[in-house]
Amino acid sequence: MSTSRPLTTDLFKGAAAAFAAELRSTPLPELYGATDGKAVGTRVEALFKEYLQQRFELQAGSAATGLDFPSINLDLKVTSLRQPQSSCPFRDATQKIFGLGYNLLVIVYVKTDDDARRAALLDIKHVIYIDESRTGDFALTKEIRGLVAQAGDEPGDRETAIEDIDALLQDKNLPLDEVSRRGLAERLVAEAPEQGVLTISNALQWRLQYARAIGAAVSGASSPEVVDLRA
Repeated sequence: MSTSRPLTTDLFKGAAAAFAAELRSTPLPELYGATDGKAVGTRVEALFKEYLQQRFELQAGSAATGLDFPSINLDLKVTSLRQPQSSCPFRDATQKIFGLGYNLLVIVYVKTDDDARRAALLDIKHVIYIDESRTGDFALTKEIRGLVAQAGDEPGDRETAIEDIDALLQDKNLPLDEVSRRGLAERLVAEAPEQGVLTISNALQWRLQYARAIGAAVSGASSPEVVDLRA
């Protein structure tokens, strides 16, 4: 059932919700007994891409972009509700503040094994769409936004805010040298970041945790940038 419709973000969101509903009733014998979350994620990603390819004109992901769906600037993450997290490539320290630079779709599942059918079943709990503007670190963006909001209009207020943000960035061990950190602090006083919904841990690769994003999506606090498409 191939069509020539190009994939758009709105079509993608609708397809993701429909796929999740279909997947919930699909037995997966190949995942029976599997305890490796990576194996589950890889299989779900492959099934979703097949689902989309049957319905849309789909540009394949590439090593150059590192994204599963480059035409809509989006990466797919599949994670267990027990520990909703994943890793992503590290590009630069500002990703933790201004966001990863691309949208995310996070499929959150609970896996059970049906012994009678010798097949795994995935109960899809959430299908979270996160706009790239909201992919910064929750705690760090909240603190920065607070410091920027407190800055007054007196001559020395801007310099004080820069010093405070610089000290915050140093305290959070962002991988920046002194000059780069100061430059970023100056930029942030003039350009406060959006409130992020991820928890991003420093590492050779960013470690992304999604508990806050799930909460924001379920509550609707960050809608329409962060939504649970399954709701």
